[in-house]
Amino acid sequence: MPRLVALALLLTVATTSAFGQSGVPDHITLPDELDRVLRDYEQGWRAGDAEALAGLFTPDGFILRPGHPPVRGREHIEEAYGSAGGSLILAAYDYAVEDSVGFIIGGFRYQEDQPDSGKYTLTLRKLEDGKWYIASDMDNGNRR
Repeated sequence: MPRLVALALLLTVATTSAFGQSGVPDHITLPDELDRVLRDYEQGWRAGDAEALAGLFTPDGFILRPGHPPVRGREHIEEAYGSAGGSLILAAYDYAVEDSVGFIIGGFRYQEDQPDSGKYTLTLRKLEDGKWYIASDMDNGNRR
């Protein structure tokens, strides 16, 4: 329960994101330790490396994808990401951290010169090794 309270408090703090003229958040630069999570995710996805992707999650982490039931735990995440592969570019709109919990809110696209085609939220936990891991990954596309 304390993690949930800390995360709720994080969500009420002032945000770091800026908004463009259309109301869509601008991409921001993350601190290196959080940016590593996104770059490692991109690399694992592009390589089709489900094991590496699952390793970015806490042991009890979740993936929450549209049109699929929730998946929990690294072993099941690795199975679910078995068909990963292809281009993926992740950008951040906002983030916050407090002690050992945090979040990143952002967008994804498949080509550098294109607008974001979807959005995601990552909730994060810093584990005993001092690194940030994904506790949950929820995403959906911008098209209906």
